[in-house]
Amino acid sequence: MKSAGTQNRTGHYISAILLVILGVALDQYTKQLAITHLKGQKPFVILNNIFELQYLENRGAAFGLLQNQQFFFFISVVIISIVIIWFYTRVPINRRFLPLRLCAVFIMAGAFGNCIDRVTQRFVVDFFYFSLIDFPIFNVADIYVTVATFFLALLILFYYKEEELALIYRSRTE
Repeated sequence: MKSAGTQNRTGHYISAILLVILGVALDQYTKQLAITHLKGQKPFVILNNIFELQYLENRGAAFGLLQNQQFFFFISVVIISIVIIWFYTRVPINRRFLPLRLCAVFIMAGAFGNCIDRVTQRFVVDFFYFSLIDFPIFNVADIYVTVATFFLALLILFYYKEEELALIYRSRTE
């Protein structure tokens, strides 16, 4: 018979997995829309000289780094997944730590979303482009990873106390 704490934790794990799946599905759906409506077309201008949708097959990482290094990207996703799962299983299951758990979920969804592209197509579909600042073209998975990592850093640096963060690094005692 499972204890109430174990059932509660299991429910959170299932919710996290479902949220990752939903995030990946949204990412893949938007990339499919980009392939269908943007590939081979001129950019779709949303705000002239500011923001547009533009199809790009990215064979590298952010800013075009590490072109055609598929094995490196696959290993990176495996390592990121291990770290995120380790982290998630140690974050206390209470409302105070929900932001940390959500950051972990979105980083995982973004990593999986781009990994699926790399495995199935050998490139990542990017399509959001801020022409005003000539920012590199990106996708929904990139948004997940970037925003979640930014908030994770803010939370760790400014929101949680050292004693709270120490709970994560100690072994779970439920």
